[in-house]
Amino acid sequence: MTIDKSWTQIRKRSNSAVFWQGLQSFLQMAKPHVNGRGFIRCPCNRCINNVQHQLEVLETHIHRFGFMSDYNEWIYHGENVNAASSSNVPQPNSGVHNRDEMFEVLEDIISNDAEVDQLGSQSSNVQYDDLFTALNSELYPGVSSFSSLNFLVKLMHLKVMNKWTNKSFDELLKLLKLAFPKMDLVKSHYEAKKLMTKMGLGYQSIHVCKNDCALFWNENSTSETCPVCSESRWKMQAGRRTGKNVLHKVLRYFLLAPRLKRLFATSKTAKLMRWHRAGKSTDDNVMRHLVDGRAWKDFDRKHPVFADDVRNVRLGLAADSFNPFNNMSILYSMWPVVLTTYNLPPWLCMKPEYLMLSLLIPGPQSPGKDMDVFLQPLIEELKELWENGIDTRDAGNDRKVFKMRAALLWTVNDFPTRSSLSRWSGQGYKACPTCNEDTPSMRVIGKTAYFGHRHFLPSTHRWRSNLDFDGRTERKRPPRRFSSVDIMDQLRRVKTTIPGKHPNYGGVKRKRGDDELNWRKKSIFYELPYWAEIELKHNLDVMHIEKNICDSLLGTLMGDPHKSKDTNNARHDLQNLGIRSELHLYEDGNRLMKPAAEYTFS
Repeated sequence: MTIDKSWTQIRKRSNSAVFWQGLQSFLQMAKPHVNGRGFIRCPCNRCINNVQHQLEVLETHIHRFGFMSDYNEWIYHGENVNAASSSNVPQPNSGVHNRDEMFEVLEDIISNDAEVDQLGSQSSNVQYDDLFTALNSELYPGVSSFSSLNFLVKLMHLKVMNKWTNKSFDELLKLLKLAFPKMDLVKSHYEAKKLMTKMGLGYQSIHVCKNDCALFWNENSTSETCPVCSESRWKMQAGRRTGKNVLHKVLRYFLLAPRLKRLFATSKTAKLMRWHRAGKSTDDNVMRHLVDGRAWKDFDRKHPVFADDVRNVRLGLAADSFNPFNNMSILYSMWPVVLTTYNLPPWLCMKPEYLMLSLLIPGPQSPGKDMDVFLQPLIEELKELWENGIDTRDAGNDRKVFKMRAALLWTVNDFPTRSSLSRWSGQGYKACPTCNEDTPSMRVIGKTAYFGHRHFLPSTHRWRSNLDFDGRTERKRPPRRFSSVDIMDQLRRVKTTIPGKHPNYGGVKRKRGDDELNWRKKSIFYELPYWAEIELKHNLDVMHIEKNICDSLLGTLMGDPHKSKDTNNARHDLQNLGIRSELHLYEDGNRLMKPAAEYTFS
């Protein structure tokens, strides 16, 4: 029986009954040949049999974009099915339509969209039109192995890896266009960035007050002045705006949800996102992944509904400063805030390709006590991901849609950054965030010293009765553990502070009351519904601690005058405490002598 295919050539499709009847017959013929997920190749002029969709999407695509003119034998949709399994069957399209590696990327982006079932609508498809146009375009006449989109992605990757400036990138594009006039390529870095944004590689630019008081975001997005200090949003000259509106600061925020959804877009990464359940240790005394730790298990016990779905995402947050100009003579620092996914196995979760930049906090100074101001967009999205979740397609489970939720388990930072995030000051007599108000400390020459390390020893340990440490025997027990209820009681006593660095508002220094302990304010992390109950909220970066301790230890052992902690002030402190008399300084005529210690190599 001959199949009528004349309807595929009709150009005025909107009001054609012949086209509509032919399309319905085609869909009925293709229906028995969908795969187990209900998907089949789409023969529209945009997808050209390289992208699979559901039948409802095929119907709209063919109606909107037209039917492929060179697809004469419908071997993928029911015609001559037996021949489709033979080695003589041609692959989807040739020439410019050879399978480009970017097809798989775009297919993942589109098919993982929670609204993929309604991809027939114009509003949900129009954002991908430019991408498919670049994908279906030859980079140069006669070059079918490289699409325009593929070349642009690789060129942008080279720009990032080799730190090209935007200006140098524009100059390169001009040179390529001059040398190869027929090359199908964007004209500027601005156009390239707009195209990359449609692939989910963009960010939101959020304006910031010059004094870090507030973000021009949400209810303040249209304000011209800061709601706290009333400073202008724009740089001013002689009380007036400059010729062009120039912002003081811009916070760059990279949305989290689309990138988490991307982890489930391919079967490989979707399977890896389940590793933490199958790969955890069966021995309670062995810890090979964070899932084996007490903090993870405690979180699962307190939130069983969240823990029940292995696909729900566990996140960790890290932040630190860096000099973007690679020039330490320039006093400018930016603060990236990075998230990592702990669902992945330990050999992947810290790999660069799985680290997600969330915020890029502008300089030139550290945000310090105003870190919470910049974290607002991330915290709002984390709250949404915890409370409502987001529809996500799971490529590891027949691409079925599930409600993905996410939780931030802890932060990992050096000690100064920990103070900025937790809002517990790392200075003063109560600097230890674990010992809290029970921190053992004393004032020595030029600084505060922290002792009491013998608290953790067994009560019968011989070092507890040794007088060489601080001239006293140690009878105190290990410091008490403060529960979440204790911490929340302390935070209720902390006064509300004004953010920012304006000298008349947030920049005014205030003295903390005794009942506030070392709390500067209540951290924004406590807006997360589960944060108060997390057992381990902040982790210290071992790398920094190891380096600092190693430098100090080796410097002291080697007698390095620049790095040794065995200073004259330290010897005076021993004398004031009345311990280790053999190390006390003494005078020899007009000279102050420093006895050599047994632990030095010099």
